[in-house]
Amino acid sequence: MDRKYILTILVAGLLGFIGAMLLMPPTIQDEKVRLPWRVTTNRAGDTQVFGFTLGETRLAELRRFFGEDGTINLFETPGAREPLTVEVYFEQVYLQSLRADFIITLDVDQATLKPMYERGLRISKMESGDKKIKLDPTDVETLLARPIRSITYLPQARLDNETIEKRFGPPSERRLDPSNGIIHWLYPDRGFDIARNTKGKIVIQYVNRADFSRLALPLAGAQTPADPGTAPP
Repeated sequence: MDRKYILTILVAGLLGFIGAMLLMPPTIQDEKVRLPWRVTTNRAGDTQVFGFTLGETRLAELRRFFGEDGTINLFETPGAREPLTVEVYFEQVYLQSLRADFIITLDVDQATLKPMYERGLRISKMESGDKKIKLDPTDVETLLARPIRSITYLPQARLDNETIEKRFGPPSERRLDPSNGIIHWLYPDRGFDIARNTKGKIVIQYVNRADFSRLALPLAGAQTPADPGTAPP
């Protein structure tokens, strides 16, 4: 192959790599250790992770830390005990070099959310039957003072059973959902649940210990899977 042609390919590849790096948002670093397996509880029993405290850290603080507003919506789930919830979605956050999406559920009572629903600018129906409501900007400003109720962490990385146990420690129990093959690693004393599918993709939900029954109740009838050492990698 012509030497000049090879050099052209190498230069083009290098420029492409540099361009991709420039487009990649900077990883967030500060003096705190903000890793998904560093989960603690304070004296009140509230879950602390990523440097945030559930039930205490406010949406305004999250926005300042992430350096973006996120996408905020009100959701209605007909028939649920608490049909109205507010979620804020932060996409492709690079936190201590780990890439993940964050879904933040805010702690807001139904009496406050109902008039926000009525003032919603647009309602769209989802395939699940739930409704998604675009909030009035004035209501969004009000929600900045509300604390976090839960965090759903969706990392890009895939983890095997050994890595999960090494990083997060052994769970109190594991439950297999036979409808989808997802295994839930339950940590009620520390306030989180790791859901892992057969391909190693995981979703971690963090709640306060007092709210953990909301995660465990849907799994009450689920099976106990085989030992991690014999489960699919």
